[in-house]
Amino acid sequence: MSRWSPQPCTDEPDGLILFDGVCVFCSRWVRLVMRLDRENRFRFLPIQSPRGRALAARFGIDPDAPQTNAVVLDGRIWFKSDAALTVLGAFPETAPLVLLKAAPRGLRDPVYDLIARNRYRIFGRTDQCMIPDPADRERFLS
Repeated sequence: MSRWSPQPCTDEPDGLILFDGVCVFCSRWVRLVMRLDRENRFRFLPIQSPRGRALAARFGIDPDAPQTNAVVLDGRIWFKSDAALTVLGAFPETAPLVLLKAAPRGLRDPVYDLIARNRYRIFGRTDQCMIPDPADRERFLS
């Protein structure tokens, strides 16, 4: 079993997305999820927050150089391409993308890793975590 295989996680809220809050690409991902999530099922936790750092460390993610986002759904925590596809599978507009999970993780995750390694260079990085609009602030945990 890979260290990035889904793991049990029943003590964190369902719909929690751990993300790199200073990564422009990751912040765009969060904005996409917020736009698609009409039921407000998902909550967001920047890895740079104290709670985010603790959760990252608990699951083997280096909070100073995160190599994955993560999502807690249905009592499990998902990583890398599994996390992204699991989230996208929750929305009618993007649900067909969950079919990509049929491809072996060994094929999907190298593509994810390539983007993750180059995300700051390609998309940029900010000096502080994403600041949500006031209407969305309650969806962000710290």
